[in-house]
Amino acid sequence: MAGPSVSPEIDRLITLLAKLPGLGPRSARRAALHLLKAPDRLMTPLASAMNIAAERISTCSVCANVDAADPCYICSAPGRDQSSICVVQDVSDLWAMERAGAFRGTYHVLGGTLSALDGIRPDDLNIASLIGRVATGGTEEVILAMNATVDGQTTAHYITEHLEKTGVRVTRLAHGVPIGGELDYLDDGTIAAAMKSRRLL
Repeated sequence: MAGPSVSPEIDRLITLLAKLPGLGPRSARRAALHLLKAPDRLMTPLASAMNIAAERISTCSVCANVDAADPCYICSAPGRDQSSICVVQDVSDLWAMERAGAFRGTYHVLGGTLSALDGIRPDDLNIASLIGRVATGGTEEVILAMNATVDGQTTAHYITEHLEKTGVRVTRLAHGVPIGGELDYLDDGTIAAAMKSRRLL
């Protein structure tokens, strides 16, 4: 990865860093060098934080979020609306929703989307556990916060079909013109979705 000019230890550090999303070989080399230049300030605390996370962080048995507690801090928080479940594809989507601060219910992380091309079937995702959660009662609304992709919409349709018999209200995030967006700069699919999702003022 780094070439013969570095030690095997540094080469392994660079190789592992390059496996992270958004870091290619060149970015990984820069990150490794930055860490090596500040061992006390960066590398040692980072190594400690990673060890602690590896030992203590696990997947929530209720919603599949990652946390040091099970159930996670969201599922167990007394102020959350337990009657509303927001279904997201990945933990990163859950974090994005929490960052926006627009939702105070609970979540359910699917772990991806259905994809015939990639061979991802319903059994490969946390869909059965979602249906089980709703079937136990107490849920009034399931919000499908899928990405506006073919696989995301296929997954949303599949979940909607399987929740029909439960009687729970199933909604999805609106798709369309973003706040501050100008029509001239939007793609055709976004404009079409916005037109279909129009509502009364």
